[in-house]
Amino acid sequence: MRVLVTGGAGYVGSVLSALLLDAGHEVRAFDSLAHGGASLLALYPRDGFDFVRGDVRSQDDLSRAVAGVDAIVHLAAIVGDPACRADPELARAVNQDASLSLLELAGTHAVQRFVFASTCSNYGRMSDALEYVDEDAELQPLSVYAETKVAVERELLSQNGSAGPATTVLRFATVHGLSPRPRFDLTVNEFAAELFLNRRLVVFGEQFWRPYVHVRDAARAVALVLERPAAELAGRVFNVGATTENYRKWDIVELVRAQVEHDVEVERVHQPDDPRDYRVSFERIRSELGFEPSRTVPDGIREVLDALRTGVIPDVTDPRYRN
Repeated sequence: MRVLVTGGAGYVGSVLSALLLDAGHEVRAFDSLAHGGASLLALYPRDGFDFVRGDVRSQDDLSRAVAGVDAIVHLAAIVGDPACRADPELARAVNQDASLSLLELAGTHAVQRFVFASTCSNYGRMSDALEYVDEDAELQPLSVYAETKVAVERELLSQNGSAGPATTVLRFATVHGLSPRPRFDLTVNEFAAELFLNRRLVVFGEQFWRPYVHVRDAARAVALVLERPAAELAGRVFNVGATTENYRKWDIVELVRAQVEHDVEVERVHQPDDPRDYRVSFERIRSELGFEPSRTVPDGIREVLDALRTGVIPDVTDPRYRN
């Protein structure tokens, strides 16, 4: 297939683009290059790759990107609670309005399938701390970021069976690990960098749960979906991760501490309540698609620490590495 990857220069998109080329697809990456384009350099020499620079809010840019593609993987977004909270109006314009415009264009251009990158933060908070939420659980978006994702999900799923593309929603766990476009504003990567470089970390709400998935496994899940017939996965929702990869923040601290050679200081700032506290079941993607992660949180920590020790990434404070 010819696959359009929006956000193709991003943290997940740059990894996914390479995987899809490896699988024999043609890939068109679409990105505004807000964080630079260095992540695309290794893709340019490869057969079947092309790049369109543009803004997802521009109908003209989107039309150029969508023309002639068979499938769309929509990753482009203002990602994460802090970034969306900083400019809610922009977040809604990019994450919600532009996503719906892209879906409409996909129908106009007879695109066969549409894979939407959503988030497990849509679950908000578990009603029972001893249970795991799954794809049928009630969605409780408690941030602008989650609100925009839920709004697009509902529109996508409501249109399933119409004349538009076959749609599949992937709710990603919190991503970690290294990518051609590194990020150090994500929990695992941030904790590893802080404890290695500064030997000190302040942790807020150490007892609350989140699921995690390696960036390469997040990309593998998308590639796996595209391998299946479109009709088989039309209107389906899958959490992306592994049930064994649910951790509390303090668990992450201990996993990093185990791999850092020097003594570190960790200050806990107890928060008696956090609206985002959830453990997630990933049984559906395991049993139905055969998805098994290839890397764990300790693996992600190990590669981040190695890149810092060897100087591969000399300055984690570079704005390009944060959303």
